[in-house]
Amino acid sequence: MENTKKEKWKRRWRSWIAPKPSKPGVWRRKDGGFLVRGRAVNPRTGRLCEVRLTLENVDAVGAFHRLQEALRKVRAGQVTTVERQRFDDYSVSLLEKKVMEGDIRSLKGREKWGHVLRLHLIPEFGDFYVDQIRRSDVEAWKLKMAAKAKAGELAPTTFNGWLAILKVITSAANGEFELDRDPAAHVATLDTSTHHTYTEEQPNSLTVDEVPGFLATMNRLYPQFFAMVALGFATGLRPSSMRPLRRKGPTPDVLWEEGVILVRRSHGRKQEIMNTTKTKAHQRLALPADLMAILRRHVESLPPGKQQDSDLLFPSCLGGLQSPSTLDKPFQEVVDALKLTKRITPRGMRRTFQDIARAAEIGDVVTRAVSGHATEAMQQRYSTVAPEEMRESIGKVISLAKMKEAMAVTSHGGVQGGVHDAEKRKAS
Repeated sequence: MENTKKEKWKRRWRSWIAPKPSKPGVWRRKDGGFLVRGRAVNPRTGRLCEVRLTLENVDAVGAFHRLQEALRKVRAGQVTTVERQRFDDYSVSLLEKKVMEGDIRSLKGREKWGHVLRLHLIPEFGDFYVDQIRRSDVEAWKLKMAAKAKAGELAPTTFNGWLAILKVITSAANGEFELDRDPAAHVATLDTSTHHTYTEEQPNSLTVDEVPGFLATMNRLYPQFFAMVALGFATGLRPSSMRPLRRKGPTPDVLWEEGVILVRRSHGRKQEIMNTTKTKAHQRLALPADLMAILRRHVESLPPGKQQDSDLLFPSCLGGLQSPSTLDKPFQEVVDALKLTKRITPRGMRRTFQDIARAAEIGDVVTRAVSGHATEAMQQRYSTVAPEEMRESIGKVISLAKMKEAMAVTSHGGVQGGVHDAEKRKAS
């Protein structure tokens, strides 16, 4: 009995199918639905073109008609014959193409794609032909990752990043191979409403009152980084935008006479510089005299030799670009010295700038122009409203609404403990 069941299905074309077709070119699949296969000559190439589809929610007759329609399109030259590719080969070639065409410019971006492909997408989908990946395959992968997220082994935002790359790949394949559907297009991301990068306890930002002490302690412990940190808090610039700033040379980014900084490059990893910013928008920041004085003092204090000879505003001890992790240790030691209970990273400079700008009553348009945030939503994401700021704002609402005056009015229309009540008592 057991042997009979095993012999009922045979493995062909990467599927378990019935040994005999239900209709010409139509085989029932063990997992449900039908596999259809046929070949026809494409008049555009003069070569045989294979049609192979896995169909669900159809009967044998319907599957046969779908096959004939697909073969008719081949014979009419409406289908371009392309060599079938497996996901692993196609995804790697797509990455190379994107790098060549400049869609992925930074080393960090290339490394991210390579990491996600190598460790997550290729192990899951690598053996599939790109035209044979189904939405059910993607949903099954998502379900496994959702279980890991629920167990706390994976951040949902991390998986959503992987899914975003998969969607880029399947969308490109859908267009390039003229497929009839994109298997990942309508797969939803994991819910992130209960996963918070920044919390009430860990906002990764300083209050306005904490900033002076942080800067003073940074200047005392790490004076070589003070100017860079001051510039970060004052403008909200990303460290990756400050590291490649040039103070001199053929194309300087610091215009000393004008008091201007041009933000037009970005540094991700190693010594590779991307000649644009993260948002692909260039900025021209006009700096006040006090901040320019801090930068001048920094340049004058650079040690002679490689650092003094470097064109960079914030060169490493070897005269090249600083490491992305250069500020990590100084920030941690300053936090420890101040006995702060929250963790502050270099990214906190960008978040703190938003809060200082709001406290200084700088308009949102100007704030976004300085920080480089493209949208109001992104500006709000990087903002942390302080309790005092909220309390003061609500107090203004209470004052304008005259809530205290309203509370003093009695049910008879008089004022509690006031003149109207006294007159009523006297009249009675």
